[in-house]
Amino acid sequence: MPAHLFIAATAHGYGHVAQVGAVVHGLRRRDPALRITLAATVDPRFVRARMPPGVEVLPLAMDVALPMDGPLKARWDEGLEIYTAFDAEHERHLAAQRALLADLRPDLVLADIPWLPLSAARALGIPAVGLCSLNWLDILAESPVGTRLPPALAGHLRDAYAGAELFLRPAPTMPMTWLPTGRDIGPIARVRPRDPAALRRHFSVEAGTRLVLMQFGGAGSLHPPADMPLPPKTRLLTPVPAIAAQRSDALLIDAEAVTDVLASCDAVITKPGYGTFAEAACHGTPVLSVPRGDWPEEPHLDAWLAQRVPFRSLSLADFAAGCLAEPLADLLGAGPAEPVPATGIRETVELLAPWLPIAR
Repeated sequence: MPAHLFIAATAHGYGHVAQVGAVVHGLRRRDPALRITLAATVDPRFVRARMPPGVEVLPLAMDVALPMDGPLKARWDEGLEIYTAFDAEHERHLAAQRALLADLRPDLVLADIPWLPLSAARALGIPAVGLCSLNWLDILAESPVGTRLPPALAGHLRDAYAGAELFLRPAPTMPMTWLPTGRDIGPIARVRPRDPAALRRHFSVEAGTRLVLMQFGGAGSLHPPADMPLPPKTRLLTPVPAIAAQRSDALLIDAEAVTDVLASCDAVITKPGYGTFAEAACHGTPVLSVPRGDWPEEPHLDAWLAQRVPFRSLSLADFAAGCLAEPLADLLGAGPAEPVPATGIRETVELLAPWLPIAR
């Protein structure tokens, strides 16, 4: 009988599914027969793109999503109301998730980073592990609404995360030093061969042309001014059709090709976020970042990445005004850095292996 892994991905964003997806590929390489169930509310096409074949998807939300205004701004007051209302029915939600796990009886629960599955698994005696560079207690407590965080909600979050068998913190991560079973690991990233010449040939551009990926992800996208100047001999690569349509120097890419492009482009314009920052570091790609401002994870992401690749921060006001030619030229002049080894996948597979024995 193959081992069974149950994964709970937060309703907040697709990046969490991408993060566990990289780990799942590593686990499947170790044990091709491993049974995997993913509870997540994401587009099935995204799951197919990020997960190996055969993953069973349950379209269930194991927590709630923090509402966003575009890719940079969280609606904190509304978010606090949503989390508080969800926690008001804590016992009902916990009972439902406990019943689900009792029916499935997985060998291991992996949460990135809903908290209730960790508590439900512990009540059933099922090993449970957290995996993420953040957790919702620290995010909410350090946010603009942190002083209004209800004690009951804070207690449920703390108890769930602290009760996990392990809480794996892939670099770059928030400190989370209060976690008794916290374990720091290396970056989790999909790594592709770096081949700038092949990327230029693919887009039929001259050998000396610099290719810059603009990728903000998240809810919606940021649109630069149509007349925003770029450094000489520079083209934008974007998965957003509207941006590509309004600029003669922009080239449209498929959204699922972003990692392949990031691996070989000359720089990336983005927001602070785990996936893009980790992949940029693991490919040595320079980064021009538009800050989110009040996102508690941001200082830790910025500080880590700035030590590993050429890095500049550009205010939203300057981005909106199209003032990025000079900082982008500086990054392009600096060139790529030495890639950071993406050791987090291997480390996670090794740490989870004792709970997922290979059937003989």
